[in-house]
Amino acid sequence: MSPDEPNPRDRATGKKGAGEPPRAGRRGLHLSAPTLRWGLLAVAVGAVAAALVTLFVTGFDNETGLEAHNPAAPAGVRDAAFGTAAAGDCLTWSTTDRSDLVKVSCDGKHLFEVAAEVDMSRYPGREFAPGSRFPDSLRLTELKEEHCVPAVQKYMDGRFDPRGRYVVGLMYPSADGWQAGDRTLRCGLQVAAATGTPTTSGSAAAQDQSRVYQPGVCLGINQNLPSDPVDCAQQHAVEIVSTIDLGAHFTSGLPSKDDQDKFMEQECTRTSTDYLGSPDAIRNKTLTLFFDYLDARSWLAGSRKLDCMIGKGADREGFAPIQGSARGDILINGQAPVPPPNSGRSTPAPLPGAAPLPPQPAPR
Repeated sequence: MSPDEPNPRDRATGKKGAGEPPRAGRRGLHLSAPTLRWGLLAVAVGAVAAALVTLFVTGFDNETGLEAHNPAAPAGVRDAAFGTAAAGDCLTWSTTDRSDLVKVSCDGKHLFEVAAEVDMSRYPGREFAPGSRFPDSLRLTELKEEHCVPAVQKYMDGRFDPRGRYVVGLMYPSADGWQAGDRTLRCGLQVAAATGTPTTSGSAAAQDQSRVYQPGVCLGINQNLPSDPVDCAQQHAVEIVSTIDLGAHFTSGLPSKDDQDKFMEQECTRTSTDYLGSPDAIRNKTLTLFFDYLDARSWLAGSRKLDCMIGKGADREGFAPIQGSARGDILINGQAPVPPPNSGRSTPAPLPGAAPLPPQPAPR
């Protein structure tokens, strides 16, 4: 049960001066807002669009060939939990072939929350008739979009955040189950991730859907874009500084992007100083602050929280790889960062054999 398409929500601000504390100035690298926004929107996507159809729908593939849904099967068949799962049930497993799948209380840790059963045998036509061909991954993705997206919206009473913590998932019968006549799909919700299926606790319908992380969490880097959480000692794109609750400040409806940016800039600057222990730490480590915004869909779904993140924009696009927590020593692209000068204009050293630069005007 791999995760469905994560629809990550992170955005980086390219707003002038928005990425640095007041005393940091604007000497750091600032990419354009669209470039950085795309970089963070690709969190958990992995930047390989062609692979989406194979990553985000899942069935029962195991060596024993158990059917995923067989009402006539005797008690004790390992997939019986899936065959009887209904809306509101939560499922979990620990083996790669999902042969130990069981129903559990949604209050405890689980991997999948069922939103609806869809019996495709009730649909007219030959596509789902007895003896029909098992659908390929592209068709399964289409079925998810056609049936599971509206089913999840209904299950969540219209309050599903498509840019939030959860993604729409699809579970389907194995090829053997399909050959035996099973045509039941199960639509549901999973935690968004680039790889694997993270556990969650509590029913999605009762959760804050804000896609945020704990301070100190580092998001890995894949093709210059952020991905899933990793140990900060590993290469990563950004480090979470804090989580800001916009609902505590904006109490009368969805604030504009400009108002969100202004508030987040202030809060991220303040909390980054607390997190790093110095107002000059971001500047000295040549890092930049990034943050997201909430759109109307997220706000109406009840999402109110955003993360403040620190990272390093790459020279062309995306992010540069960082190793180590910004609370200590870090490497950027394998090199220790060189703090910019405290005053005046920085001039590069001339190349060997090259003529020196002409005198530079004094800073105004």
